[in-house]
Amino acid sequence: MKKMIAYYHAAKEELFKVVFPTKEQIRNALISVVVVVFVVALFLGLVDLILFASVTRIL
Repeated sequence: MKKMIAYYHAAKEELFKVVFPTKEQIRNALISVVVVVFVVALFLGLVDLILFASVTRIL
């Protein structure tokens, strides 16, 4: 039981050391992720379109 209590206290101490991101940092990260996902989706869509057109012409 003492080990569980010690573990709980150690976990609680570590949680106080955590630095959570600010709202601005979260917003900036979200914008970055959305932009990267959009660019990759456009690229993959373009590659798919080119490959589809190429295969259609061959067949």
